[in-house]
Amino acid sequence: MPELNQFITALGGEEYKGLVISLFTISAGISRPFSGKLADTIGRKPVALIGIFVCFATCLFYPLVYSVWLFLVLRFIHGFSTGFTPTGATALITDLLPADKRGKGMGIWGTFISVGIGVGQSLGSYVYQLAGMNSLFLFAAGVAILAGILLQFVKETVPEKIPFSPSLLRLKPDEIIDPSVLPSATVMFLTAGCSGIIFVLTPDLSGFLGIQNKGWFFGIYVIATIVVRLFSGSLSDRIGRRETLIIGVTLLIVSMFLIGYAKNTTDYLISALLFGVATGVTSPTIFAWTADLSDINRRGVGAGTMFIALEFGIMAGSLSTLLVYENSLESITNGFLIGVAFAFAALVFLIVHLIRFR
Repeated sequence: MPELNQFITALGGEEYKGLVISLFTISAGISRPFSGKLADTIGRKPVALIGIFVCFATCLFYPLVYSVWLFLVLRFIHGFSTGFTPTGATALITDLLPADKRGKGMGIWGTFISVGIGVGQSLGSYVYQLAGMNSLFLFAAGVAILAGILLQFVKETVPEKIPFSPSLLRLKPDEIIDPSVLPSATVMFLTAGCSGIIFVLTPDLSGFLGIQNKGWFFGIYVIATIVVRLFSGSLSDRIGRRETLIIGVTLLIVSMFLIGYAKNTTDYLISALLFGVATGVTSPTIFAWTADLSDINRRGVGAGTMFIALEFGIMAGSLSTLLVYENSLESITNGFLIGVAFAFAALVFLIVHLIRFR
């Protein structure tokens, strides 16, 4: 992902950088209701495997791209991978976790998600510098193959699977969105908006500050989030989901403000660390809260709803950069101030929700 801004610029599509992430998240969001229902019917593993296959296939096609519009179409298709794999995997893990250890368990699960994103971002720039863009895409395809192999060692948790039929793709309203998980989904949407801004703007910010590895921000933040999750994964089990989220979202507000005003490598390092701490607190807590709110027989739909909020939050954040970012260091600050607004709205929602709950 850190190199895709450069890739679309080379194709002549510099003004479409915000669509690199948003198109991906649109298709992921569209596919979530289907993947959620299928995870509850045909099984968790098949749904995860569909996403892995899409990821593998699209990575193979990136080197053949020769126009901006073909690239954007491929980004849209690629999003279906994220629409399927995390939904199936999260529902499977929810099945395995006892209720009193969901915070800790989701902390471990969330740590591996962050490790994957952080290592992928950091390693991606390194592979590009070492071997070029086409090798980077082929390397990503190889990682997808490895994921597919590892999935074969995972045990299915749906006891009575239903064979796939086209009728399963017809959705009822409550199979698209699970109303019971809307509180956690709302917080996910607002905090994910910050991530959408991070994905679009930090690669360019790295370049403005003279940092050669554009995935460096993600490498720093993932180290921080791993450490935090290992030590605070069970925090929400002890003090409550809402209370823990209030702490994490407050840190998120501060981190987005600091990133927006970073003028040197030191500022950038501190803000990346703080963003990692904030993510390390909020992400596993949202996962655990969603698991708490989900009906035992609708965990696929519940996870799908949470991920719909994630995708559309990232899309909203990335699209917001189109309004204020003008490919200059001066305009980056405005983009991150929008992130501050997203996080502040989440904080207000949590405080009001906690007061009403009590």
